[in-house]
Amino acid sequence: MLYTEIPTQRPVTPLLDVIDHPQQLRQFDSSQLEQVADELRQYILYAAGQSGGHFGANLGVIELTVALHYCFNTPNDRLIWDVGHQAYPHKVLTGRRDRLTTIRAKDGLAAFPLREESEFDHFGVGHSSTAISAGLGMALARRYQNDPCEVVAIVGDGAMTAGMAFEAMNDAVAHQADLLVVLNDNDMSISPSTGGFAKHLAAIWEKGHSIHIDAEGTAFVAPYPEWDYTSRLHQAATQEADNLFKAIGFDYFGPFDGHDVQQLTQVFNALKQRKGPRLVHIYTKKGKGFAPAEADPIGYHAIAKKTTPVQIEATPKKSAPKYSDIFGQWLCDEAAQDSRLLAITPAMCEGSGMVQFAKQYPSRYFDVAIAEQHAVTLAAGMACEGLKPVVAIYSTFLQRGYDQLIHDVALQNLDVTFAIDRAGLVGEDGPTHAGAYDYAFMRTIPNLVIMAPKDENECRQMLHTAYQYKGPAAVRYPRGAGIGVDVDTHLTQLELGRAEIVAEINPQHEDQISILAFGSRVNPAVQAATQLAEQLDVGIRVVNMRFVKPLDEQMLADLTATTSLFVTVEEHAVMAGAGSAINEALAKMQVTKAVVNLGLPDTFLHHADHAQMLRDCGLDAVGIQASIQQAWLKTTQSV
Repeated sequence: MLYTEIPTQRPVTPLLDVIDHPQQLRQFDSSQLEQVADELRQYILYAAGQSGGHFGANLGVIELTVALHYCFNTPNDRLIWDVGHQAYPHKVLTGRRDRLTTIRAKDGLAAFPLREESEFDHFGVGHSSTAISAGLGMALARRYQNDPCEVVAIVGDGAMTAGMAFEAMNDAVAHQADLLVVLNDNDMSISPSTGGFAKHLAAIWEKGHSIHIDAEGTAFVAPYPEWDYTSRLHQAATQEADNLFKAIGFDYFGPFDGHDVQQLTQVFNALKQRKGPRLVHIYTKKGKGFAPAEADPIGYHAIAKKTTPVQIEATPKKSAPKYSDIFGQWLCDEAAQDSRLLAITPAMCEGSGMVQFAKQYPSRYFDVAIAEQHAVTLAAGMACEGLKPVVAIYSTFLQRGYDQLIHDVALQNLDVTFAIDRAGLVGEDGPTHAGAYDYAFMRTIPNLVIMAPKDENECRQMLHTAYQYKGPAAVRYPRGAGIGVDVDTHLTQLELGRAEIVAEINPQHEDQISILAFGSRVNPAVQAATQLAEQLDVGIRVVNMRFVKPLDEQMLADLTATTSLFVTVEEHAVMAGAGSAINEALAKMQVTKAVVNLGLPDTFLHHADHAQMLRDCGLDAVGIQASIQQAWLKTTQSV
């Protein structure tokens, strides 16, 4: 069935309603699986409309998920979902159907597989391209324990473009591991898949199928007949000399129609009889079964909540521009002034705000697919030739390129600009996507300049400052919209390592509290200071620190003369963060003053609304105010 609207009432799903465990699914006759898949698709449409969240990828794996749980003895057999945002159907079939509408909400289901959430979630995922490595580890462990089971790694949404996937496949062949890899090929990550590997998959698909024309003149791919792994047709497919998987040493089967649940069950049942490293190549359509998502798989990668029967808008409208939009506009403006600028993204064109740049400067735009390590070293190579690359990358994904950031860029002091999006908490996507550690892992690296803007206008000027700096420089900014300030179209270079005082209340008071705020916490710190001034007999100043590295040590030294209490505030882990940098600077100056560091606690924070997470961490204006008031009372009592 092809649907055109998101249902606002729960659909009637009689078969799905009796599945609280995959064992109940396996009681059905195989002829009923198509109805199960259709009901599951309707329910996913309904649930996503209630909760928002990842969308297109889940619609694309409905039939695959049904076939996997029908053929394999889960949870004893291991299903490892690579790109975790395609696991909603898996959650529905494994006892979490009635909780799916809570997904991504506080205390609700996680947006990705989570080991503590279900015995069916054998590996927690969020970043891509980990499933084959994890699955191989499980297969070898079970072999060592003489307790074999089927291990299936489902790789999709462009995840096979990352080097880690091929490292794992190479090792699987070396160990002749009993591992089944399902390559869910849909031509997409969030953006369309790019590069030689994507072309190779397309070539395999074209060779493996016959194109026919129906009576109405429509081209279609002819389905395979009844299948087993000894069929002549598939023996021929696996013997293709230019099949990359076969060349690595995997037994290759496919490609198959990933929306033909009957054929998929035949294939999986047959391949359970075979051992060693095997790869099943299926072809699916992202957004399958929902016409708007099929037509616009990028826009419908994820959706917001919608409870009216009209079609869902892929992107909610906001009054203030998103930080990613600020970056995208700056990128185009800077490129217009400097032909040396090249821009790199690891498969995050839309999310990073690079669509317009890609259209306007196609020869200067490089989407390297899901390959963060390569993205960083590619930029290093460009910088060696006198160009000025800009790497647009999420904070959580830069973690994957850490060695390259140190060894290939900073060690050689190369002129690379890093635009680090999704810094701090990211709300509903949870801990796998939180940018909570970038200050810590970057500020220990020599040669690297690190900036954090207080608002969208400062973000634009910091990007320009980073670009003009002759060496590696990073600007880290949060997810979502700014605070609504006017954005100056001019590009102004900031003085390196210079902070600014943005608020002073009772400046003549003998006792002063100095709030040293970084990035997104500057505005809430000003709000907190305003409220504190009405409650405490003390002077308060708020400093927009701007630079995590180099710190404005001169301002810090000047402040020590009148400051009784220093308070650092950051949307980052307290441990080793920007506040720790302040502590180190004060220690170097041999200054002994009361210091309170406010930031994220030393724990992985579960998903919730972003504002709720900030409240829970005491990093909204009210929480900052309460923490400072408590710290000030302790300071005055100890005097």
